[in-house]
Amino acid sequence: MAVASRSIPASLVRSGADRRRALIDRLFRSLALLAAVICVIPLFLIVAYVVINGIGALNLDLLTKAPRALGVGGGAEAAILGSIQMVALASLMAIPAGILAAVYVSEFSHRRSATVIRFSADVLVGIPSILMGIFVFTFLVLPFHQYNAFAGSVALAFLMVPIIMRTTEEMLRLVPGDLREASFALGVPTWRTVLSVVLRTGLPGILTGVMLAVARAAGETAPLLFTALGSRLVNVGDWSKPMDALPIFVYTNARQPIAALNEQAWGAALLLLMFVLTINILVRARTWSVRSR
Repeated sequence: MAVASRSIPASLVRSGADRRRALIDRLFRSLALLAAVICVIPLFLIVAYVVINGIGALNLDLLTKAPRALGVGGGAEAAILGSIQMVALASLMAIPAGILAAVYVSEFSHRRSATVIRFSADVLVGIPSILMGIFVFTFLVLPFHQYNAFAGSVALAFLMVPIIMRTTEEMLRLVPGDLREASFALGVPTWRTVLSVVLRTGLPGILTGVMLAVARAAGETAPLLFTALGSRLVNVGDWSKPMDALPIFVYTNARQPIAALNEQAWGAALLLLMFVLTINILVRARTWSVRSR
């Protein structure tokens, strides 16, 4: 005697499929959360490790005293002043060049030339900084037989230009075309429209890109080892001589077999980390304030 076949209700089929989809959704959400935690953990570990090791060496002597030519003692005054000077000079060279290049690509160039320039900037961003240092070393150090701070600033400027250019271009592309057309309708020439309308509208984003470029330049070590070299002497304003910087100070003192110098290296590393974190926090705060308007 045949047993009558019974069909499974559609509601049960749907509920089973819904449970399976919900399970897969939770699985992928958990994997995404795990990946996010893995990305964030190294940052907190690095910050905590540098703070723990450097907080003890962060004192007034480190900030205000020059390093001793021989032996232990002194501070990082030469490195702090050197970083300020070289980053400032690099910014003076890189900011106008990067912004003007972005204006050309966004407002004046043809599509093909814009594509070539944009691709070149992207490649330049990815070039290892040590290669940039070797390049500048070849043209600004070897011919003069002298390590100098000007070559270090040029190397940092080369690293900053593509970052400023790409971020500025992206900001200019977000400026509504209606603003340009309204300016042209009033008879305003193109150059004045770019200066008074386009750049002014995109200024918050441009400043963000500039600050990120400055933060990267302040933390670079390899280009300065080939150009500015570093110096135990306080150098203020003499661009033809070697000049110290915080990254070089950290690199030099961390390699010494003396505990006191290693401690100074941790203190300088904490200073550098605080500067970079401050720049990034200011950038984020600026971005949030612009979005909330």
